Amino acid sequence: MVQAVNLGYPRIGARRELKGAVEAYWGGDSSRQELRETARTLRRRHWETQAEAGIDHIPSNDFSFYDQVLDTAAMVGAVPERFSRSEGFSRSEGEPVGLDRYFDMARGIQEKEAEAGEAAAHAMEMTKWFDTNYHYIVPELEAGQSFALASSAKPVEEFKEAKKLGIRTRPVLIGPVSFLLLSKTTDESAPLDLLEGLLPVYQEVLGRLASEGATDVQLDEPFLALDLSDEALAGYRRAYERLSGETPEQLDLHLATYFGGVGENLEPVFGLPVASVHLDLVRGPEQLSEALDLVPSGMKLSLGLVDGRNVWRADLDAKLEVLKGAARELGPERVMVGPSCSLLHVPVDLDTEPDLGTEARSWLAFAKQKLEEVAALARAASGPEEQAASGPEEQAASGEQAASGEQGKPALVFEASRRAKKSRAESGRVNDPEVQQRAAAAGGDMLERDSPFEKRRVLQQEKLGLPPLPTTTIGSFPQTTEVRKRRSAFKKGDLSRAEYESFLEDVIARVVDRQEQLGLDVLVHGEAERSDMVEYFGQRLEGFLFTDNGWVQSYGSRCVRPPIIYGDVSRPEPMTVRWSEYAQSLTEKPVKGMLTGPVTMLQWSFVRDDQPRAQTCRQIALAMRQEVADLEEKAGLSIIQVDEPALREGLPLRRSEWADYLDWAVGAFRLATAGASDATQIHTHMCYSEFNEIIGAIAEMDADVISMEASRSKMELLEAFEERGYPNQIGPGVYDIHSPRVPSTEEMAGLIEKALGVLPAEQLWVNPDCGLKTRRWEEVEPSLRNMVAAAERQRESVEA
Repeated sequence: MVQAVNLGYPRIGARRELKGAVEAYWGGDSSRQELRETARTLRRRHWETQAEAGIDHIPSNDFSFYDQVLDTAAMVGAVPERFSRSEGFSRSEGEPVGLDRYFDMARGIQEKEAEAGEAAAHAMEMTKWFDTNYHYIVPELEAGQSFALASSAKPVEEFKEAKKLGIRTRPVLIGPVSFLLLSKTTDESAPLDLLEGLLPVYQEVLGRLASEGATDVQLDEPFLALDLSDEALAGYRRAYERLSGETPEQLDLHLATYFGGVGENLEPVFGLPVASVHLDLVRGPEQLSEALDLVPSGMKLSLGLVDGRNVWRADLDAKLEVLKGAARELGPERVMVGPSCSLLHVPVDLDTEPDLGTEARSWLAFAKQKLEEVAALARAASGPEEQAASGPEEQAASGEQAASGEQGKPALVFEASRRAKKSRAESGRVNDPEVQQRAAAAGGDMLERDSPFEKRRVLQQEKLGLPPLPTTTIGSFPQTTEVRKRRSAFKKGDLSRAEYESFLEDVIARVVDRQEQLGLDVLVHGEAERSDMVEYFGQRLEGFLFTDNGWVQSYGSRCVRPPIIYGDVSRPEPMTVRWSEYAQSLTEKPVKGMLTGPVTMLQWSFVRDDQPRAQTCRQIALAMRQEVADLEEKAGLSIIQVDEPALREGLPLRRSEWADYLDWAVGAFRLATAGASDATQIHTHMCYSEFNEIIGAIAEMDADVISMEASRSKMELLEAFEERGYPNQIGPGVYDIHSPRVPSTEEMAGLIEKALGVLPAEQLWVNPDCGLKTRRWEEVEPSLRNMVAAAERQRESVEA
């Protein structure tokens, strides 16, 4: 019988219960016990949901209070020295990493929060999880690093917790090789050199799991979908031969790959001594044929057929043909079926969206519904077709018996899939011939500014008159409780449009005044009218759908609610002119217009799967081009920022596919911005990415100023810009906004000094890492005051 498997389930809760509990704990409004009780409730609910759906392999240890990579670092005792200075803590003796220390590693320690024996400490670095919009905490290692399994190993405790509930789970671990490749070393040593020291910890946790009755363990090795060195492949062989050789006989190791095809790594993967290999057949469907030839007898093959990263209902008839083919070739007992990757990347439950509309709801499947699709495929491939995959006529004949019985449930899931496919193809909401024609004609001169940067730079400086090391922010300011309450009241109809807009004007006026008091050189309006940088624009564009509870985790307690792009995209009217024009009327200083770029709009949405992503991106770019023109002409702005934080994360995992992606992605940014006059300064913003390998593409974007995250990495990324001879201006972040810490003037002046050691002053701007929406004014004002003071201090030395 084909088995149904799930690789991971969203941890946040259908209504973001985990976010509320974690933030209440951080704020001192709830106890550690209350937080842990919320976590237990969520885990139980999620395990029971999967069991009820018919999943045979239910994951455990996929829950996390913050991040699964940070969990692994804590499990193996990889605690940076700055977080292990308190009396009695040992990094090498299996000391459990307590909840507070765990959160400190992710968020940093503020001076006033430091306990006796501790000092303020900056947070560990955070970066994108492969090509997703999830962020992970980067483990910090060093040559000779010692590892030790925490005495209260989380994977073991959560397996035992599920077992007490009568649910047998398959614990999930980040594989040892991927863990090391996800890490950074503080001394430039090679992380893989630490493999021999790390493997005993994995052996110990596998032994503990086996002693508690575990029979299956999932080891996630997503790096197998990337280009790998011979050294890395040798590391995989060494790691799994050792783990398999010393793992208790009753414990099966299941290797999971995802986010793309395994490619040339396929043969080495099937040479590893594991019980099964999971393949992502949504992003790498071409690998199945070779995999069927390579899979050795005795090994199972797990097919990732249901998209774990998008929200559309699967074409189950097509998926079933693939699954049946594999079952015929290997035998159904050697085949498993599941989502392409963990369901962490999709919302929890479509049943929380009663107001979405019947047609749109019929097209979609969230995590809970994807479990039903997986289970339906497994049952359909295992038994008579009429039990699970009968056509509409047979369905109608079976009536209430099919709808109420276990055999009928998969059949209903198949029928929902067929209806969704037919409805999307026939809906008049999806395609707009006029938009398609405009997008097809876009190109050529539309992608070019009138003059090169050096000429534009002179015109812009004449117009703006900015000092050396000009200071600014990235766009958003704190979204206070009052702002959120008024927005909610307006959406519910409890506040009139006139009242709401009057309130927003007052907020903008106060934000502008605060910036002037702080001494910032370039101001923003603060984005009080926006709940999210993608959602706000999507709500004003044709072709987007929105949910009430379609939340996914971005990092820690930060959740986002991605729009759903279901059809062709166009802009009916201006989207930001009203507020930008008002803000500029309040000050003599320049105000930046703030837009979200086309690639980020695409990457941070659930995108239609019935046309190439490049085509959808071009449509968004044309809409943003219209908005840039209106900000310049109608609002009278001289600086417009078009944020592209997601450009790097959209890069394909395989280097051979980079050129095509960068061609259309950079082209979309240029299409959105190149219509601006030479005297108008175009900014863009990127965050939490490695830019070294795409620095040429960043230069091709031809933004006048690019700002980016740099504080946690201590300006490391500037070396790439120096080596490339990057000509345009750069604003490396000096204030880590993802931590509640208030950085001192000295700390930020030191970062500016580091930047000045790499690039000349006339090329540099001074700004935070990212927007300030999630921070409190009590943190933001002193931080920005210190930032301005740091810039002024360094400006004096430059001018001297």
